[in-house]
Amino acid sequence: MKLDENTSAHTHDDCCSTKTDKHSKHNGHNHAHGDSHDHDHDHDHGDHSHGADGDAGILKSRWMLWLSLTILAVFLILTYIAKIELPRTIEIAMMLVAYVLAGNKTVAMAFRKASRGDFFNEFTLMTIATFGAFYIGEFSEGVAVMIFYEIGELFQDIAVSRSKRSIKALLDIRPDTVTVLRGDKPMQVTPDGVQIGEKILVKAGEKVALDGEMLSESGIFNTAALTGEPKPQIIEKGQKALAGMIAIEKSVEVEVKALFKDSKLSRILEMVQEASARKAPTQLLISRLARSYTPTVFLLALLIVAVPALFVTDYNFDQWLYRGMVFLVIACPCALTISIPLGYFGGIGLASRNGILVKGANFLDVITKIDTVVSDKTGTLTKGVFKVQKVETSIDKGDFIRIAASLESYSTHPVAKAVVAAADAAVLTKPLNVEEIAGHGLKGTVDGRTVLAGNTKLLDRHSIKYPSELASLVETLVIVAIDRSYAGYFLIADEIKEDAAAAVAELKSLGISTIMLSGDKEAVVGKVAGELGITQSYGGLLPEDKVRIVQELKDQGKRIAFAGDGVNDAPVIALADAGIAMGALGSDATIETADIVIQNDQPSRIAAAVKIGKITKSVVYQNISLAMGVKIAVMVLGAGGVATLWEAVFADVGVALLAILNAYRIQGKKI
Repeated sequence: MKLDENTSAHTHDDCCSTKTDKHSKHNGHNHAHGDSHDHDHDHDHGDHSHGADGDAGILKSRWMLWLSLTILAVFLILTYIAKIELPRTIEIAMMLVAYVLAGNKTVAMAFRKASRGDFFNEFTLMTIATFGAFYIGEFSEGVAVMIFYEIGELFQDIAVSRSKRSIKALLDIRPDTVTVLRGDKPMQVTPDGVQIGEKILVKAGEKVALDGEMLSESGIFNTAALTGEPKPQIIEKGQKALAGMIAIEKSVEVEVKALFKDSKLSRILEMVQEASARKAPTQLLISRLARSYTPTVFLLALLIVAVPALFVTDYNFDQWLYRGMVFLVIACPCALTISIPLGYFGGIGLASRNGILVKGANFLDVITKIDTVVSDKTGTLTKGVFKVQKVETSIDKGDFIRIAASLESYSTHPVAKAVVAAADAAVLTKPLNVEEIAGHGLKGTVDGRTVLAGNTKLLDRHSIKYPSELASLVETLVIVAIDRSYAGYFLIADEIKEDAAAAVAELKSLGISTIMLSGDKEAVVGKVAGELGITQSYGGLLPEDKVRIVQELKDQGKRIAFAGDGVNDAPVIALADAGIAMGALGSDATIETADIVIQNDQPSRIAAAVKIGKITKSVVYQNISLAMGVKIAVMVLGAGGVATLWEAVFADVGVALLAILNAYRIQGKKI
């Protein structure tokens, strides 16, 4: 089977959207997706349906192959088991009918390509080999070669079909219709007919069709399609509800914030389609070798037939022609051309099921070479949400929280929101005479009492004494004074993600070091790094500082993966050998720039991506070694007259099937 530069012979429809690559890659590992597709390669091998009965459809569509196999089986039983000597004319008639039934498309494709000047391909190879067998009177062997070649193609079609289904069934969950509320009347329209700002109704059990903002007080959603996590997620009013989420328990209303084509789900589907077209270096190497491999094989087969005539005294043309035919059959590189891309399909599918979107097979290779993960702090290793971690007060704790939160409810600052979130909204009272002092905090009246809430500078400004140890704390503090007396403080910090420490430890076990970069205060960054077991960290950085540090690491010969989520991380993600984005909360610019997207924002998925890349690479190289080893051995035996066409075809088809099964087992791996 010839491996085309643009696409594998049996995968040209695998997700073949050959769009202009919006993410031109850097540093030598470009996307390398195909420019065009040779539709001659489809060979009309049945229906590649993605439905539940896809395999059955492919098998049924090959009825001519099964009839051909039946005729060959009957002939072999009569001839070799029943020992019936059939007239030569009947034998020829049976074998010709069987050959036409099994090989008509292959022969037609060989002549079609030859008419266009393309002589060196798998169709021509199989046609010449079988015609040669017929010429020397080995009719049953010629038919067997064609039948088993077609059976090998059949298994390849089924394997590719299953790989495509495993990816598309995982992600292709776009609803056909959506209920939009226009004039408070529900209307059924297609998702692409809904505009930004319109309200949609999502009933229990239905999928959210477009990205939007929750209008209902709250809702429980299954987010597995986007995050890979089966655990339901509660989304409150004002939070994002994304396309692909499934409402559980009750109906909710959502205000549309993005057109259908711009939804996160649509972009994920587009990325998966493009991913299958981006070849890994291993695939590109095989493509380059294929340009010279096939004509070389034909030349060697010709030499096997012709050269012995110069020095073999009892030279028999038919005998050496037979050896040349054996050589041609075993030389067919079907196992390589299907099992390599199939291996990468399996890797991309396995990653998707684990909440990881890999934008191309080449990045499965790149991630295996990483020795350093450079990570942003906020939103990547931490949740990016301020939360009250500790409350210290000399008065009643509940009353203290209520008074402080009532005053802070006036502000929209993230720190103020964290204080308000720590209180019961039902008990808050409206503050009066609120004054916001920039860089200091708030002053106002709550329940007739003068309240100050802010940093140490605010209390210094009003000459209010507070414990001296507060000045040494690195976390963010909201210090509260009531009626000019210190009352206590809130310690507020960004919460570390549950799996962040485990992620760092797992990367270390893989021989990968972790470095943390952040724009946060150096003291805060150092404290978080210490809790996570990270020995090297940098704080107080601007985006250009992150770029500088990563470039310095690359200049030292490090292979860098950078993980981030904010817009300011996009430049350094583009610079890294492998850019990784947190997809649930990450900015659009970062997700578009990244090579790998962690759909559930869990840093532990970075190590999982490395493992998946290594599994995929291992399987691909196993297939290359198996195929080349067996083929070289049988080619030598065939040229020496030891192997027959039967051994050649069984070796070729057998190796192809083993390689396919080996590639397919990737999809069943547990990470």
